Amino acid sequence: MRKPRLTHDRAIWLLTTLSGLPAVGLAAALLWGTSWPPLARGLAGGGVVAIWIGVAFAVRARVVRPLQTLANLLGALREGDFSIEGRGARSGDPLGEVMLELNGLTEMLREQRLGALEATALLRTVMEEINVAVFTFDDQQRLRLTNRAGERLLAQPMERLLGRSAEELGLAECLAGEPARTISMTFPGGLGRWGTRRSRFRQGGAPHQLLVLTDLSQALREEERLAWQRLLRVLGHELNNSLAPIKSITGSLLSLIGKERLPDDWKEDAQQGLTVIAGRAEALSRFMEAYSRLARLPPPKRQPVAIGPLLERVVGLERRLPVQVRPGPELEIQADSDQLEQVLINLLRNAVDAACLANGGASVGWTKGAAHLEIRIEDEGPGISNEANLFVPFFTTKPGGSGIGLVLSRQIAEAHGGSLTLENRVDRTGSVARLRLPLR
Repeated sequence: MRKPRLTHDRAIWLLTTLSGLPAVGLAAALLWGTSWPPLARGLAGGGVVAIWIGVAFAVRARVVRPLQTLANLLGALREGDFSIEGRGARSGDPLGEVMLELNGLTEMLREQRLGALEATALLRTVMEEINVAVFTFDDQQRLRLTNRAGERLLAQPMERLLGRSAEELGLAECLAGEPARTISMTFPGGLGRWGTRRSRFRQGGAPHQLLVLTDLSQALREEERLAWQRLLRVLGHELNNSLAPIKSITGSLLSLIGKERLPDDWKEDAQQGLTVIAGRAEALSRFMEAYSRLARLPPPKRQPVAIGPLLERVVGLERRLPVQVRPGPELEIQADSDQLEQVLINLLRNAVDAACLANGGASVGWTKGAAHLEIRIEDEGPGISNEANLFVPFFTTKPGGSGIGLVLSRQIAEAHGGSLTLENRVDRTGSVARLRLPLR
């Protein structure tokens, strides 16, 4: 059985007492050798002993009380009470230095708690005001926190939601799969398409998941409405361009045929009118075929594609002027070779068309980034006059152009997880097309 150790205050008292024992013993010996009466010697000895014990207790109190004060201050800090400060803190005194440091720590913790409270209040206000459902789940997939939008989505107050599992709340599907995706789901408080974003964090040492649900239905409906408006505007413009002359010439031909006596050149007039009608009908047929090509773009069939040979092959198809090839690193990507070749042909044809207008040149090059490949097609043409309409379907400034080449090229680039941009060059006149494709 272990012997109980002396407490700190008792050890201080015992050491102080023992340190005074030789002096008390010497005083007793001196008193014993005097000629004082026994009563006087007893009173003097009692006084010495009383002073001895009193000094021991005073030393003990002098050491223990500051420690008790420090313990109380630290206990207050542990309980979150930062309003207490140690008195008698002054520099140059070891105990005072400890008090100064403790008071500084208290002030720092007070400011940090105030900042944390303000940040928490701001976060709660933002969570309550945003129209995005936010949910927090623990490692058992039980709901620990939600906001007002989450309550509306699940059509229940927070008190009835907290502690329930994601399966019970109908959110289990949102906690599986890719962290960021779009899903179609029905909730008690809404249905449609939802953008989900999921991330992980730790609270209290335990893993948690943060789930954010954004209603995309309204935004998608608005985008769909705008897309339909743009499409109908383009379709109406093209149809009117073809139907207006057809209607006018048809009326003229009906008026011509309705005459009692036909003029001598009526056959020539009729032939010219029918030729115009046939031409406009053919143009309208080409327009509809171009539109159907945009709607029938198949998904890419990925296979290894060597970039250098692909660009050399595409450049070899252009015969109007020599195109400079700026060599890049040897690399392969996973892509649909036919679709990628079609994009490069379209872009190179546009570059050569522009270069021919200004008697300039064109060049092709590629570079490798950290996660993507960038193919640059540059020309020394007059530049782009209207960048806003570059990727508007059926918009073209070329005589006889279909207006779908760039739109189709961008669709192919995005289907590969990449992007296509076209802009004016900064260093000189002309434009540059940048085709970015992921390396993996």
